[in-house]
Amino acid sequence: MTDPAEAFYSEERWDNWLARLRDADLDPEDEDAARLLLNLQDDVAIAVAKIVRAHDEGELGEEAALTELSEIHETVSAPPDVGDEEKALLVGGVQMSLDPVFYAAQEYVANGVAGDESVDAFVEAAREAEQEEDLDRAIGLVTAAGTLVIDGEEFDLAVIESVEPGYVTEWVNGLHSLQEALADPEVIEEDDA
Repeated sequence: MTDPAEAFYSEERWDNWLARLRDADLDPEDEDAARLLLNLQDDVAIAVAKIVRAHDEGELGEEAALTELSEIHETVSAPPDVGDEEKALLVGGVQMSLDPVFYAAQEYVANGVAGDESVDAFVEAAREAEQEEDLDRAIGLVTAAGTLVIDGEEFDLAVIESVEPGYVTEWVNGLHSLQEALADPEVIEEDDA
């Protein structure tokens, strides 16, 4: 019998991405390098979207869905073995972007949509919290925004384009990957991983 976690995302799949990154010339200014990192992020977001969809369709119970999300999050959050510190920092940015994707999915599975604000309102409040150096509140607000994204509310990345890069920018970038994954959960081909 196949391990359910393997059906959504495997440690081997993550390791394959890390192997590709080890072998790649990851110049952050290079379009191919940026695309590789984005594909890595999108691939994980697709797995999260599939788990949420399976839960919504009654194919995966709450406890099983939360376990899946937790196990995959643990896999992709581990310190990456990519060969050098600069690459590890780039993967770390992807890992940070994915944190609210997992938190939002877990919140959605356990409690549904968090609040009745818009995605933009939650993101704006998160930006203010970040400026006040209240990162716990900021990630909580981005997580709440993510539950709305899972519920079908769309947002435009323009909501963060006027902001200095920071945690909220990275986190919202992850939510954008989740939004894309929910719209088209087959973006990344198996042999691209």
